[in-house]
Amino acid sequence: MEIRKESIPWGEIGYITYKRTYSRKLNDNNIDSKTEEFEDTIERELRACKTQLSLEFNPGDIELYRKTRLSLKWSVAGRFMWQLGTSTVDKLGLPSLQNCAGTVVDHPIRPFTWAFEMLMLGSGVGYNIQKEYVYQLPKVQSSQIKIIRLDTKDADYIVPDSREGWVKLLGKVLKAHFYNGEGFTYSTQLIRSKDSPIKGFGGTASGPEELCWGMNEISKILNIRAGLKLRPIDALDIMNIIGFIVVSGNVRRSAQIALGDYDDLEYLKAKRWDLGNIPNWRAMSNNSVVCSDTTLLPNEFWDTYNEGEPYGLINLELSRKIGRTGETEYPDKDVVVYNPCAEQSLNNYETCCLSEIYLPNITSYDELKDVLRLTYRVNKHSLALKCSLKETEKIVNSNMRMGIGMTGVLQATVEQRSWLKDAYLYIRSYDKEYSKIMNWPTSIKLTTIKPSGTLSLLAGVTPGVHPNPAGPFYIRRIRMATNSPLLSVCKSHGYSIEPQFNFDGSEDKGTMVVSFPCKLPKTTPVAADYSWKEQLEMVRQMQAEWSDNSVSCTVYYKKEDLEDIKQYLKENYSTNFKTLSFLLYFGHGFKQAPYETITEEQYVELIKNTTPITSVDVQETDFNVEECGTGACPIK
Repeated sequence: MEIRKESIPWGEIGYITYKRTYSRKLNDNNIDSKTEEFEDTIERELRACKTQLSLEFNPGDIELYRKTRLSLKWSVAGRFMWQLGTSTVDKLGLPSLQNCAGTVVDHPIRPFTWAFEMLMLGSGVGYNIQKEYVYQLPKVQSSQIKIIRLDTKDADYIVPDSREGWVKLLGKVLKAHFYNGEGFTYSTQLIRSKDSPIKGFGGTASGPEELCWGMNEISKILNIRAGLKLRPIDALDIMNIIGFIVVSGNVRRSAQIALGDYDDLEYLKAKRWDLGNIPNWRAMSNNSVVCSDTTLLPNEFWDTYNEGEPYGLINLELSRKIGRTGETEYPDKDVVVYNPCAEQSLNNYETCCLSEIYLPNITSYDELKDVLRLTYRVNKHSLALKCSLKETEKIVNSNMRMGIGMTGVLQATVEQRSWLKDAYLYIRSYDKEYSKIMNWPTSIKLTTIKPSGTLSLLAGVTPGVHPNPAGPFYIRRIRMATNSPLLSVCKSHGYSIEPQFNFDGSEDKGTMVVSFPCKLPKTTPVAADYSWKEQLEMVRQMQAEWSDNSVSCTVYYKKEDLEDIKQYLKENYSTNFKTLSFLLYFGHGFKQAPYETITEEQYVELIKNTTPITSVDVQETDFNVEECGTGACPIK
C-alpha cells in the first residue's frame, strides 16, 4: 500500500474526529476488540461495496480507491463510512445510508410518522408546511380525547421496544385526534431503561419518559385545535416535538428544516426568542420561507434578521425549472422540499445520499475525473437498495438523486475551481453511460455543495464554500457524551474539558465540551475577511458551474449591510439562487461556540500543555456528530 498511516494528511483534529465518529470495533461481537484505523475502515467499505451494494470494482479501481481515500482526495458520506459492512445495512437497506429526507404535511398521519422514523434512522428531515398543504388536513376531533399512559401491561396498546413501536404509537395518537375521536391507553413497560446501549446507529437508550412527554404535548396541541383546521404553526410544533423526542437524553441528534409561506406571520414569529413565551422545542428546526421574489417579503421576515434567528430563503420555482444556472435540460418539476442544510432539493418522501471531494487536495483534472467515477458508483449503487418504506423506495429508485459535493472550495486555486464546469459535464455523460449499462434511470440530480463539517475536519479544509468561521488562530470545540471513553484520552493529552451549558445557563449533564487550540495555514480564508457580497458571488458561481441541486452557504452579515443585501437580492435572487441562509456576524462568537478566534499568544500558551493525539483505541458510543460546518445538520 502506497500510503502509510503516518502519511495520511489529517487536519489538525482530523484523526481524533475520525476516531470519535467513524472508527468501529474490528470485531463488534468482542467487547475488548481493538478499533479500526483508517486503513481498516476503507477495507470495510470496499468489502461492503461488493457484498452489500453489488458493486464490482476492477483491481485497478480497487487500488485507486485505496490510494485516493487514504490520501484524502474524497470521501464517501459519513453514514457510509460508519454503516457500510454492518448488519444494519443488511436489515434496513436504503434508509441506513441516506443523509437527508423530505416530506410535505398534506396528510394528518403519514408525514409525521415518516419523519419520526427517518429522524430515528439518523437522516436529517425537511418538511413543507405551507398553507396549501396543511389546510388539506381534516378538522381535528373533539377536545375530550384522552390518551393515558399506564404502568402495567393491561393497556390498549403495549408499546414495543423498537423504532417501529414508537412510530406506531405516534400514528395511534394522530388517528385518535383526526379520525376516530376516541382516546386509548398505552403501556411502556417493554421499553428498555435509560442509558441502555443501542446497537447499529450507536448511542444509548433514552427510556420512555421523553416519548410519553412528547405524545402528551402533541395531544395538547391537537386538543386546542378541536373542531378546527390545523395551522402551519401547529404542524411545525408537532414536528419539532418529534425531533425533541429523538434527541431525548442527548443520545441522538436531530436535524430539521421547515418550509413555510413568506407571508405567514405566525410562522415568521415562531423563533422570535426576544418576544418571550416561545417553546424550547422550536430550536429543533431551521426555518425558511418559500419565495421566488424577495420584493414580496414582509417586514416580519426581515425582523428575524435583527432579532431572533434569520429565516432562510427557498426558491422552489427556480429549483423545479433548472439544474445549474441557465440549464433547462434537467428540470426537477416535483420538488416540494429541501434537506436541513438546503443543498438537496427533494420530492415528497424522497431521500438522498451525499459524498464529497476535497478540492484543494486534487492535483489534476484527470485525478478529479478518477475520484468522480469512484464516488459516483458508490452513490449510484446505494440508491438501488430496497426499503421497507415503499413510497420512499419508489421515488429514490426512480430519481436516483445524489449529491457529489465539493469542499474546501475557497482554499482551492483558481485552476482547481476552473475544472468544475467541465467536470460536471463529464459526470453527466458518465451517468448516462453507466445507467444504460446497469439498466437504471439516469440521476435527476448529481452534484451539490454542502456545508461540510465533520468530513471537512478530517482533511482540515474549509467547509463547502464557507470561509473558516474563525482564525487564523482559534479554538475548535467538539461535543462528546459525558460517558464517552474519548474524554479520558483528550484529558490525558492536556485538552480543556468542561460541561456544556444550555441557553438558559443550566448545565447539560449529558454533554461535555472539548476545546482544541488550532491554527490555519496563512493562505486559509477566514470569515472576517469576506464580505457578504463575496460570499453570495461564490454561491452564484458554484450554482452556475457545479451544483445542479443547490449550494448551501450560511452568509455572514452585519446589521448595517441589510439594506444593501435587500437590493442585491432584488436584482439577483429570482434567477440565480435556489436557497440562501444568513447569520449575523458578531466577530467574538458566543459562549462555547464551535469556533472562537484567539490571538497567536493565546494559542502558544494553550498548546504548551497539550500533545497531539496520534493513537486512540476506544470506540465512541455517542451519536453527537456535527455533519455540517454551521452546526445546522448534526447527523452522522
